[in-house]
Amino acid sequence: MHADQMMAAHPTASEKLGNLAHCVEACFDCAQICTACADACLAEENPTELAACIRLSLDCADVCLAAGRILSRQTASQSALAWQVLETCAGFCRLCAAECLKHAGHHQHCRLCAEVCRACERACHRTTMHGPSSRA
Repeated sequence: MHADQMMAAHPTASEKLGNLAHCVEACFDCAQICTACADACLAEENPTELAACIRLSLDCADVCLAAGRILSRQTASQSALAWQVLETCAGFCRLCAAECLKHAGHHQHCRLCAEVCRACERACHRTTMHGPSSRA
């Protein structure tokens, strides 16, 4: 993806964009995978058994999409709010991964979704390790 190039081209670009750009890409990737996983769950023989997984995957996708969009905005950023978005996104990813892992033995899409959710959670944590001031 091109998040790092676009963020570096911004007139107010900071030198600390590496983790942030990676996190934005991880959020968008996770949103897509979670959406696809929920859709695949709906196509399974008995989707009612996967209702919690479907719901959580869709919620996680929405949170990841919102996080990626918010973190992409650098003009007049509110670092404390960005930090909270990262924490919220990481939390949803953790919960979604745990739910998908329950079904990973039977459904490859759930296994893949859990992997991508864990990667997004790690990317959010790497970005928050620098604290709210890293977003300023």
